[in-house]
Amino acid sequence: MEVTLWEFIWSLLLGIGFGISLQKAGLTKYGTIVNVFRFKDLAVIKYMLAALITAMPLIFLLKDLGLITLTNINPTYIAGNLLGGLIFGVGMSLSGY
Repeated sequence: MEVTLWEFIWSLLLGIGFGISLQKAGLTKYGTIVNVFRFKDLAVIKYMLAALITAMPLIFLLKDLGLITLTNINPTYIAGNLLGGLIFGVGMSLSGY
């Protein structure tokens, strides 16, 4: 599937907006991230969950209106996901989080 320039720009703007909102909410601070891993402050998880719950119905609404087309998603590769999670976790641990 070929991505048009408009789709690329729109995705880039949404990503930048989401990043700015994470930054403004203070969810990128060291203490906030550490407290998520210690289960003391679940603000980041609540924020991400709210974003997902908002995005899911909107994506299907856009699909039903014919504004976007959802393509078939390939099945996940479990071994690759587990290895990636392990590498990410080790990296977070080594970096002091």
